[in-house]
Amino acid sequence: MDMQLPSQSDDSLRKISMEAGIRQTDEPDIDLEGVSYKLSVASTEGLVYKSGINRVEDILMTPENLKELLDAVKLGSVAVDEAMEHLRHFPSQDLGCAQVDHHRELRQGMPEVIFGEGKTNDQVCRIMSAMVAKGANILVTRLSADKAGDIAATFPTAVYHGDARCLTLEQHAVEQLGRGKILVVSAGTSDIPVAAEALLTARFLGNETEHLYDVGVAGIHRLLARRELLCSAAVIIVVAGMEGALPSVVGGLVAKPVIAVPTSIGYGASFGGIAALLGMLNSCAAGVTVVNIDNGFGAACAASLINRV
Repeated sequence: MDMQLPSQSDDSLRKISMEAGIRQTDEPDIDLEGVSYKLSVASTEGLVYKSGINRVEDILMTPENLKELLDAVKLGSVAVDEAMEHLRHFPSQDLGCAQVDHHRELRQGMPEVIFGEGKTNDQVCRIMSAMVAKGANILVTRLSADKAGDIAATFPTAVYHGDARCLTLEQHAVEQLGRGKILVVSAGTSDIPVAAEALLTARFLGNETEHLYDVGVAGIHRLLARRELLCSAAVIIVVAGMEGALPSVVGGLVAKPVIAVPTSIGYGASFGGIAALLGMLNSCAAGVTVVNIDNGFGAACAASLINRV
């Protein structure tokens, strides 16, 4: 269940602006979409935000926000020096352990996501802190429950999704960008962690989603009974281990893009997902593409871009 950041009262905003030495005026507000900021212009002395952020350089760089920032400079609401201060981290912010790419959404249409596996808790927290300061929504993938518990102590509004092994921190509502629905299908229950990662990522990137689990080829009637659901999707992600046959079956039933995700689930001769990977790469169903083993995140990113076309 997702958690929302508490909104701040007008009194708390006044307190923040007073502490920052910001003089509020009666000039028109500027709406920076995508971060749900409502600016109260304070001439050239600074700005105060609904979220409590009080510096221009703290605005998350999205295409919409860049346009609004340039418009504000043009109107004289934001000083050129303030705008330059905001842009000084282009294209990245050096934390020593990481180069945080705050402008990735501007270039690629998707924000930077933190790959949690292999990083220390301190490294994850430092990266998250830099992103929180920009007002960004945050997704951390491949994160164990133990690490998530420690990180949540620093970020109490973060939510850990155990089935997906992911952590999210939402600072603003996710904008719906997809034109249709992304359906995530898993062959078996054991494939759910990878499928859930794909599902959560697709939602995080602004898509309507639905899932259909445990409909593998060993009981093909389970899949055939849900053909209406399959046909209702704009893009289908199919997650399977073992011999990896399910994407070919789905690809033969629908006229939709199918993204196949091999998993490392299976007995010895599955070679940690290589058997499924090779089977999917050799699919005779037209329109099936394949991502790396266990890469639910990558499948969701590709599906999201397709769903915006």
